[in-house]
Amino acid sequence: MKRGFYTIMSAQFFSSLADNALFVAAVELLRAGGADEWQRAALVPMFALFYVLLAPFVGAFADALPKGRVMFVSNSIKVVGCLMMLAGAHPLVAYAVVGLGAAAYSPAKYGILTELLPPSQLVKANGWIEGLTIASIILGVVLGGQLVGPHVAPWLVPAMPWHVGSPAEAAIAAIVLLYAVAAAFNLYIPRTGTPLRPFGNHPLALVRDFASCNARLWNDKLGQITLATTTLFWGVSGNLRYIVLAWAAAALGYGTTQASSLVGVVAIGTAVGAVVASVTMRLEHATRVIPLGIAMGVLVIAMNFIGNVWVAAPFLMALGALGGYLVVPMNALLQHRGHNLMGAGRSIAVQNFNEQACILALGAFYTGMTKWGLSAFGAITIFGLVVAGTMEAIRRWHRRNCRVHRDEVERLLAIARSDKH
Repeated sequence: MKRGFYTIMSAQFFSSLADNALFVAAVELLRAGGADEWQRAALVPMFALFYVLLAPFVGAFADALPKGRVMFVSNSIKVVGCLMMLAGAHPLVAYAVVGLGAAAYSPAKYGILTELLPPSQLVKANGWIEGLTIASIILGVVLGGQLVGPHVAPWLVPAMPWHVGSPAEAAIAAIVLLYAVAAAFNLYIPRTGTPLRPFGNHPLALVRDFASCNARLWNDKLGQITLATTTLFWGVSGNLRYIVLAWAAAALGYGTTQASSLVGVVAIGTAVGAVVASVTMRLEHATRVIPLGIAMGVLVIAMNFIGNVWVAAPFLMALGALGGYLVVPMNALLQHRGHNLMGAGRSIAVQNFNEQACILALGAFYTGMTKWGLSAFGAITIFGLVVAGTMEAIRRWHRRNCRVHRDEVERLLAIARSDKH
């Protein structure tokens, strides 16, 4: 791997570490403030909101500037969201601003991989960056849980150089420093020499361009399958992060600090699956992992029958491993097709739009069910059925493509197989 790849990984690690610690701190901030359960569940779709609303613009923004600079600006926006929480803004509004920063960050983070590395290294690079991201999720949710917990909070609150009213606020203030570290790494990300694309002056032109890119990827016989799979995976995974917190409270009686550790267990499994996929899977074989998505849905439903932490921990790790092994090759193949069709930044923006729209839709659905009294067990059952049923539909869709559009599918796989430089 080129040296710049490790700088990108370092920046991604600290930014993701802060993102996940902030999620736990925001949940605790709402809980301590007496907010209803549905408001805590609404954190997930609020984070996804700007991914969807600004999708036509963030990809073009990422392609118009050096991607290291885009990542620096994005982390600065996240800091603004944290400061809004500390200044007394409603946590849901402030967390949406953090999501705005994340929406701008993602096309640059993934887009630079296709500029810096050859296609033959994309699966490996995705495995490492996803594995490192998952490691940051593990440490982030655990760190967030500890910062608001009974051991660290009594020390952290009086250590703040200014007055904070609660352990959650002290945790958020500490998390600002993590974003600052990530921003410092962003300044050292090298320029790749890839020609920049003009941002454009007319918003409607950007919307039309984005709509064209979105349609182009959905019409590609490999792009549509990889996009459908990753969209569903991240839609469910984004909400499962909160659902595990709610399930741990209902099934095990855990508070925020203890439950955050179980979210970390899922992430450990995902990291293992991602790394294994990065060294065992080839780009042209990515679609072979689709049946694992059906198995994931069945395992999600099986969570309802677990009431012991010693059973839950290895079970959640296995669930995460399936997801990691599924998403890495599919994500790499999607990046490859998108880069060939429209350029890295626009491709990632299209991917983010679809994935975050799924997170937003499922999150709003779950929030509504919570507001009307559906238990965590009922939500888990619905999510599992959605995953298994939709992945089966995607599997049949791909089989039909291979049968009806065989020549085109084989040609696209041959491109992935032969494009080694």
